[in-house]
Amino acid sequence: MKDLFETIMVISFGISWPISIMKSWKARTAKGKSIFFLCFILMGYAFGIASKIIGDSINYVFFFYCLNFLMVFTDIVIYSRNVRLDRQLLKQIKA
Repeated sequence: MKDLFETIMVISFGISWPISIMKSWKARTAKGKSIFFLCFILMGYAFGIASKIIGDSINYVFFFYCLNFLMVFTDIVIYSRNVRLDRQLLKQIKA
């Protein structure tokens, strides 16, 4: 039962990441995003993964921690792209 509740929690958190990734991709700007927030969330998932490994309790919940970690990492990569696009746009405006 404990693993079921943990799975529901991780899936509930994870539902928002595909939406966030798509919005970041389409927006083509880093405005409104917080890299610190994304990094703290990524760190939280990393600690969740480490907890499963260290506690020798790798089960189906582990997959969802890894999936969420990858989605947040993807959002960070897109954020980096968008920062670069913002800088290019600023240079074009100044030129």
